[in-house]
Amino acid sequence: MGEHSTSNRLAVDQPTRGADRNQSLADRADPTTDEMLLPSLDDGITLLDVEGGRGVPILQSLVLDHLLLHDGPAFWVDANGHATTTTLAQIAPSQRLLNRIHVARGFTAYQHYGTVCDLPPAVNKSIQISTTDAGPAGRRAPSRDEDTSPHTPALIVAPAVDAQYRADDTLGETHAKTLQARTLARLATYADGYDIPVLVTRTQRDDFTAPVATAADHHLECEQTRMGPRVVGEDFETLVYPVDDGAYYQTTFAYWQQLLAAHATQVGMEPTTPTPSTPTPEGVGTGVTTDGESVAATADPLLDAWTASGTGGR
Repeated sequence: MGEHSTSNRLAVDQPTRGADRNQSLADRADPTTDEMLLPSLDDGITLLDVEGGRGVPILQSLVLDHLLLHDGPAFWVDANGHATTTTLAQIAPSQRLLNRIHVARGFTAYQHYGTVCDLPPAVNKSIQISTTDAGPAGRRAPSRDEDTSPHTPALIVAPAVDAQYRADDTLGETHAKTLQARTLARLATYADGYDIPVLVTRTQRDDFTAPVATAADHHLECEQTRMGPRVVGEDFETLVYPVDDGAYYQTTFAYWQQLLAAHATQVGMEPTTPTPSTPTPEGVGTGVTTDGESVAATADPLLDAWTASGTGGR
């Protein structure tokens, strides 16, 4: 198949902004007009877990997408080189967007913790500089929405939040856990005090980083698939993936289910839903016979027909 038919792709214009809400494409009158690629970041700590790698591009994409939709700078407490400018410059649509990201790095556990503790003075200094440079007109400049300001923080980023505490040989395990807990407490305080999201990642999922998951208000999981990264959260699921020619290829079965159900409702046909109590042992789902009976479906449709009741089978 050298060319892809329109049945397996959705042709749309190249997106100019990220998605700020997860809305099912099937609920749209024209599902090809919205780009549902990245989840929005809500206030509080959001833990991003990336399967099979550090996930630097997806982390940076979430940060840039948030800054596109909100005023104010981002304060990035870096570890393990997640704030690499190479990919940031490639992903960012504008240099002005990069100018709103303030990066500080901690190369030891104490440096990392100290950097987190020094964040309020850094924020205050940034506010002072930005309001002075903008002048009186800038201080009264309208924001994109009433909840954000071009001077106050829009986001705090702390990738690999466990890295330095895990790797520091000068700390005992108990002391390392205590220092990491204090860092998480500080980040939670900032999220609450500034009413902004705090985006964190961890290097491993184990007992040492269990407190990170406990402290998180929201959890995003990113899976690397053949068609691109797939992000799943409490209210978000990646349903489509972009390709070079500005089209979107659909790769998840859930989308087709939703789309067909929506179309059935539009033409006055109630979508058929399987009975929840129908058992499907060693099967792949349920099917409906010509008599309207729901039956368990296996991977072999001929076996399904042969063993169905009332069809002459066993």
